[in-house]
Amino acid sequence: MIKVLHNGNCSKSNAALEYLVQNNIPFEMIDMIKDPLSVLEIKTVLKKLGKDVSYIIRVTDKLYTDNFAGKQLSDEAWIEVLSKNPSLIQRPILIKGSSAILGRPIENVKNFVEK
Repeated sequence: MIKVLHNGNCSKSNAALEYLVQNNIPFEMIDMIKDPLSVLEIKTVLKKLGKDVSYIIRVTDKLYTDNFAGKQLSDEAWIEVLSKNPSLIQRPILIKGSSAILGRPIENVKNFVEK
């Protein structure tokens, strides 16, 4: 089953869920805002993505531009920041088994579920 790390305030995240529902693809939704990921969960997601932490940081988010732009933080420090500020995590992230993708653009979702 596909897990979707979701933020209901994000149009891209909502579009991914809509695609899964319309295509009868079973999934488990995890609301990252109501149930933030732990440091360990973020590390696990990064491993499944095959990316470093900078890949999932939303640098256009107001919280980022106001508080973190230009700061040089270690990967560990960024993971801690993301666990406390889930709105800074790119979304949606889809996870299936040992792999994961960033579900934007929507074509990424389509390609991922068809594998």
